[in-house]
Parts: sequence; structure tokens; C-alpha cells
Amino acid sequence: MTARPLKDFRRITVKIGSALLVDRKKGLKRDWLSSMVDDIAALAAEGTEVLVVSSGAIALGRTILGLTARSLPLEESQAAAAVGQIALAGAWSEELRERGLKSGQILVTLGDTEERRRYLNARATISTLLKLKAVPVINENDTVATSEIRYGDNDRLAARVATMMNSDLLVLLSDIDGLYDAPPANNPDAKFIPYVDRITPQIEAMAGGAASELSRGGMRTKIDAGKIATIAGTSMIITLGARMNPLKAIDAGERATFFAASPHPVRGYKSWIAGNLEPAGRITVDAGAVRALASGKSLLPAGVTLVSGNFSRGDTVAILAPDGREIARGLVAYDAADAVRIAGLKTAEIEAVLGHQARAAMVHRDDMVTSQALEVEVDHAG
Repeated sequence: MTARPLKDFRRITVKIGSALLVDRKKGLKRDWLSSMVDDIAALAAEGTEVLVVSSGAIALGRTILGLTARSLPLEESQAAAAVGQIALAGAWSEELRERGLKSGQILVTLGDTEERRRYLNARATISTLLKLKAVPVINENDTVATSEIRYGDNDRLAARVATMMNSDLLVLLSDIDGLYDAPPANNPDAKFIPYVDRITPQIEAMAGGAASELSRGGMRTKIDAGKIATIAGTSMIITLGARMNPLKAIDAGERATFFAASPHPVRGYKSWIAGNLEPAGRITVDAGAVRALASGKSLLPAGVTLVSGNFSRGDTVAILAPDGREIARGLVAYDAADAVRIAGLKTAEIEAVLGHQARAAMVHRDDMVTSQALEVEVDHAG
């Protein structure tokens, strides 16, 4: 764990899971919410800005509408979200107001963070709320999202918000107290991991599945969130949220896993590229291209061995090493059909195949972010 108390962080994004806020039978856990807002108010009094990514709209709406625990069809989930969003926002507003704090609700969809212009608009709105000393309460807009155009979990959404707003710390309050080397629900001998300096393939392999019926995310999505956050310079904590005053509990030394921010973070435009949740395609490269990317060069078609996905020029693609590990992410300079045609070709051969002059790089280094997996590759090579 970090020795720094939470009040020493300038800006903190806190993600709250559905199971922490909502009891399936009784509805909103008001006592827990009240203790959480006490923690936020204490941090605000110290000058720390807090952003909240709050799950629970669908779960709360279900209890209000009297829907059973069965799986809901899309239209009922959206209706439950519509009811739950009002109730949840009202509860947050009331609790914060009682402590002299203002609040503002932000409902986002996947496109609001994946499309550059909408990303900048969302960032401007949240920045203005913070300047006006209001606590932003953010959630996915489940009333309009479908399985094809949704985040699917609030862990990665919270990481996206944290990096978008340059938060120093992301806190994932969950139904587990941190990272273990194996899923503790299935392995009583699982070892707790208190500190992660870098998310390696070995750390990723420790991620288990979802444990809560009210939550759509498991440890897998939390590690994904950690990759998004740490590469952009945001540290992350995973800890048990069910206890009262969960933020104060972190400062009191309760069990939590701390993920250190990258010592060489990407910022601004490249942070947006790195945080894209679902790449439109994947490009597999050979060992020579891996070495070229590690030295800071662009990806040329000559190093490409496989192209998959239906992407357009300017879309985000994942770049994979020969063994399938993602080593970089960037904005591709070709449509998928043309990328397939020129894969493996030398630069001088591209014009003859496409019939016109084209860019030398399939992904230019200025539009690319290398991942921590590539850092591991470089370490091994050295």
C-alpha cells in the first residue's frame, strides 16, 4: 500500500459497485451511502476533489418496480434504469447537500469516451462541475445503452473517467478486498497481493470471474481498469467496499491492493488512445516489428503478419505480438480491406498494390501508445 493518506491526492475517482449500494430486497442501502458521503465530505474539506462513478441504477430500479431476480430483457432493464437513475441521483444529491456539498449527475454512453469530440465535451462538463465545487456523480446511461454499445462494467468506465480527468488515484470499492494470486472463493490458500508495481501478464493471469449477481464486473475487469489507469499516470486501489466509511478504512490500514502508476505515463491525446475500451481491430506483428515498436518506431506494413476486424482509417486497433499479447494500441492509417492487402509488404511495394500513393506507416508512432506488455518484452530482451 501507499503510505500517502487519501487527502494528499489532488483528485480521486471512486467507483462504487451495485451490490454496495443496493439490497435486492430492501432497496437502497441508505446507511452505507451516508457513511460514504461522510468520507467524501471529509476529503473535500481537505481540498481533495472527488468524482463518483456510481453503479446501481438498474438494481435500484428493479426493487422499486418490483421486478424479480430473473434475468431481464433489454427493454425492462432500460425501464429499471430510468426509474433507478432518478432515485439514485436524488439520494446522492440529498446526502451531499446535507453536508454542504453540491452534486451533478453525468450519464454517459460508450461513445462519449471513445469518440474524440464527445470525449472532450464530457471532460469539459465534468471539469466545470469541479470548478464550481460540485461532486460529479457519473454512471453509464443504461436507459439507452445496448449490449453492442455499452461499457458492460463500471470498472473500466471509472478508469476511463479517472484518466480523462487526470485523477491521481482511482479507488475501486468492490465485494473483494484486493487482488489474490488465485480466486479466493475457489482457493482458500490464495495469497493476497498488497502491491503491484506493474501489470504484467502474470498479474493478469490472477484475475478471476465475477462473484456478485448484482455486478457485471469481476477481477478481470478490474485489472483491465488498472491497465487503463496506470499507463496514464493514475494509481489504483482495489478494496472491500461493504464496510462503513470505506475510504476512511483505507487510511486506517484495512486490506487493499495498491497499483502504482506508470513512471512514464502517457498524457492527453495518447491517453485517450490507450484508454479505448474496445479496439475496432487487431494487427499481429512479427518479432522484428516488436523490436521496432520498443525502440519508438512506427508500425510499417512489412512487419504485419495478420489483420483482423472491420475497421476504418482512424479507428483504434490493438497491436499484438506473435504470441498474442497486446503490446500497443494506435490509430490505424488504412481501412481493414487495404490493410489486409498490404500486410507484409515493403513500403516501395504499396503503391503498386493499392494503385495510389499511400502512407508508409500502418500505425504512426505519433498515434500509438505502447503497453506495459511491451515494457516486459524490452526488460527480457535487455
